[in-house]
Amino acid sequence: MILPASFLARPIAHRALHDRKAGRVENSIASIKAAISAGYGIEIDVQLSSDGHAMVFHDDNLDRLTAEAGPVRARNRAALEQIALKDDAGMIPALDDVLTLVAGQVPLLIEIKDQDGKMGPDVGPLEEATCKALSHYKGDVALMSFNPHSMAACQTFAPDIARGVVTSAYDPMFWPELPPAIRDDLREIPDYDRVGACFISHEAYDLDRPRVAEIKATGAPILCWTIRSAQQEAKARLIADNVTFEGYLA
Repeated sequence: MILPASFLARPIAHRALHDRKAGRVENSIASIKAAISAGYGIEIDVQLSSDGHAMVFHDDNLDRLTAEAGPVRARNRAALEQIALKDDAGMIPALDDVLTLVAGQVPLLIEIKDQDGKMGPDVGPLEEATCKALSHYKGDVALMSFNPHSMAACQTFAPDIARGVVTSAYDPMFWPELPPAIRDDLREIPDYDRVGACFISHEAYDLDRPRVAEIKATGAPILCWTIRSAQQEAKARLIADNVTFEGYLA
């Protein structure tokens, strides 16, 4: 299993090509259409509905991007699809509908969000729902997650879909909810081989980490997140094979 070459051929729009001032918020149909039109690869996030569907939405909770409140997973698919996005004409989309829209026109990188915030083994339903939605998809697609257990589950549900680990410096300032022992463990990317990963997407400012160099030396592609300027992109590309970007046109 390898990451399709298309993921290295063009920059990847983080949460699709969003621009709130232009009426396109992250992970919306409008931002996905804009990325397709611009020819960029697309990164999206998925959360689980209460009735077991993968929904394209970043946050655990609805508050930041909609006028509703509470966890995404407390609502069923039909209810979520009727929730309007702030500063965007669209509603929360299901992964099924996004796949129909993208239809292989550009590569699609799907991040499976950790559902309990503990980075532990309590995974499965969202991974299964995502892989089920992808079972007949013909375009270039890859799955990734910060939680290695999520990718181990995907190895079972969809062994032929490229898998990667989203990796980080795990600065305590940005990960206060994780115990130090878990941060220290994940920082060294110990599960890369165990979960059958074929790439990583690493935090951009931490690309000079020796473990990243070790993985790169095996021939595995190194993606990175999140690039927000041409200057940051140029620096990241000294190590990374491709960038995930937002806020400018890579």
